[in-house]
Amino acid sequence: MTKRLFVSGTDTDAGKTFVSCLVLQGFNQLGLTAIGAKPIAAGAEPGNNGQLQNSDALLLRQYSGIALPYQQHNPICLAKPAAPHLAAAERNLILDEAALTANLQQLTQSGAELLLVEGAGGWLLPLSPARYLADWVAAQQLPVLLVVGIKLGCLNHAMLTVREIERSGCRLAGWVANIMQPEMLFLDENIADLKARIAAPLIATVPYQPDAASQQALARQLANALLSELTDVE
Repeated sequence: MTKRLFVSGTDTDAGKTFVSCLVLQGFNQLGLTAIGAKPIAAGAEPGNNGQLQNSDALLLRQYSGIALPYQQHNPICLAKPAAPHLAAAERNLILDEAALTANLQQLTQSGAELLLVEGAGGWLLPLSPARYLADWVAAQQLPVLLVVGIKLGCLNHAMLTVREIERSGCRLAGWVANIMQPEMLFLDENIADLKARIAAPLIATVPYQPDAASQQALARQLANALLSELTDVE
């Protein structure tokens, strides 16, 4: 049985990949196999074999408990660090939801106990003139972990994203407060305000640039909390 999780953020660089890698490490600490995937990535360089590779996807692959070919972790990889639908359009490519679904099904059959799928950018990442990655997440019924970048403006960004996740019909399994501006005025009060407004549980608070020991403790905390929040699927 596999647990599935989609990781989104309040914006680009909110800390999705860092938190995703912590989750993968936490499951590994608990003796459970986890796979991380980033179906769509924009911003990549050729690897040793000439294949485009994205740095975030490589990190997810590094911390995954099952060795898979790079393309299974990142089936759609675009060179330019731009909105994926625009980078794809320049090359006359389509961000094909059917391909994303086939890749998800393939990963689900890998035998991993957690399949973590990291989004790109924020929640409403465009795939086409009419569709967003959020629509695909809703169609796949993936529970969502929201990474909130704690900085000036985070209250608005977080609540807009939470409302849109709820409107889509997805289940917000929890959220993570990732501190990005340690000198932020009313830092603790901002986190407390979000905790009071968001019905889903605060899974963890990630300090600014945590040391190795703190990362290990956070990894285990995240994994233990998510185990009770996520349901198994065949």
